[in-house]
Amino acid sequence: MYQELRPARQISVPVRTLHYNVRVWGDYESHPQAQPPLVLVHGWMDVGASYQFVVDALSDAFASNRLIIAPDWRGFGRSMPAHDCDFYVFTDYLADLDQLLDHFSPGQPVDLVGHSMGGNVSMMYAGARPERIRRLVNLEGFGLAATVPSQAPQRLARWMNELRNYERGDLALKPYKSVEAVAERLMKTNRRISPDKALWLAGHWATPDAQGQWHVLGAAAHKIITPTLFRADEMVALYEAIAAPTLSVEASENHIEKWSDGKYSLAEFHQRLQHVRDVRSAQIQDAGHMLHHDQPEAVAKVIEAFLSS
Repeated sequence: MYQELRPARQISVPVRTLHYNVRVWGDYESHPQAQPPLVLVHGWMDVGASYQFVVDALSDAFASNRLIIAPDWRGFGRSMPAHDCDFYVFTDYLADLDQLLDHFSPGQPVDLVGHSMGGNVSMMYAGARPERIRRLVNLEGFGLAATVPSQAPQRLARWMNELRNYERGDLALKPYKSVEAVAERLMKTNRRISPDKALWLAGHWATPDAQGQWHVLGAAAHKIITPTLFRADEMVALYEAIAAPTLSVEASENHIEKWSDGKYSLAEFHQRLQHVRDVRSAQIQDAGHMLHHDQPEAVAKVIEAFLSS
């Protein structure tokens, strides 16, 4: 089993209509921190604990006297609504992040790191609230393929169909017989994660029920397509409004075209990225989309160097 070098404590923070589970490294309550808080936000069907390996890889000089937090987004991990929800609105994540920053850093900009979905949220938030972000790191948050208005009727019909599927239980997530089986699932999805890290993460990514079956801590409703179209022009406008120096980090193994069925490419993302006024890029070798699991030391190194420069 992987042994944490910097154990976190978990606290519950009231955010809008629910309580957010937040992993915290450092003591933000007793005295102000010398450095800006570091906020780590995870991707789709992931949890805040996913950043443990990166936090452990940070140097003592960087991590000491710095508040680091990693929340579970609403509907993921242990940030679950009190009542079942059959649909999640993407912009809720921006509002949730806004209030989390009010709680942890009301008078000071933060350093924000987001992976995948969390990277997209971070880029959007940094455009909408540029004064709240000192520096921004986007880990594999590429956005989506552009859409056109004519796609709206089919999109809305598909959304309503998937809501029916959810009500019938067709979208329910598969349970696992043991934590070891969950770890095997993580290793099947990501061939680079080591067995010790997979087993540790499995215990935070899933939880057992009374019968001993393990369930992923992610609401099945997240599998339902969003009814709204992705507006690339709106995303570009948000990119243009980002004031913070920004680092875009990619894995050497990229899957954009595969995931988008050829409708979106890395080159197109790079074109959008040119609209960020102060941006640079880095690549993590021998890594896939879950680069913070594959190469946590390398990811920690580029984050630390960028935030310290």
